[in-house]
Amino acid sequence: MQVHALDHINIITDDLDGTARFYEDLLGLERRDAPSPLTPQSAQWMFDAQGRAIVHINSLDCQRTYVRPITPGEPTGALHHVALRLSGYEEMKARLDAQERDYKENLVEAISLRQLFTVDPNNILLELNFLGE
Repeated sequence: MQVHALDHINIITDDLDGTARFYEDLLGLERRDAPSPLTPQSAQWMFDAQGRAIVHINSLDCQRTYVRPITPGEPTGALHHVALRLSGYEEMKARLDAQERDYKENLVEAISLRQLFTVDPNNILLELNFLGE
């Protein structure tokens, strides 16, 4: 057995459209309807440039195999943040400024890593990593 990569994150929200728009507008992910039996009203998947569905967004009433209580906007237990590797640091910073989003910058000089931290509409902390920029 071997782990190859993080496959996707799943967000349960009471604002499906707003959450999908956030990932579309800020990160440039492509919004598509999730496969059946999910419906466009209950699930949207966000695809990266390589055609991978890396963010799954589900409404509160979307069917789930593993059911547990969900409270959108509340802290996510032991999950502190989701980290994404990106390129285009200055472009992302300009997008955050244009959208008037709150964010924090960090530099890890030892490994030439620039970071931007922001939250999505569900209070999920995103760590946006730019290596060597």
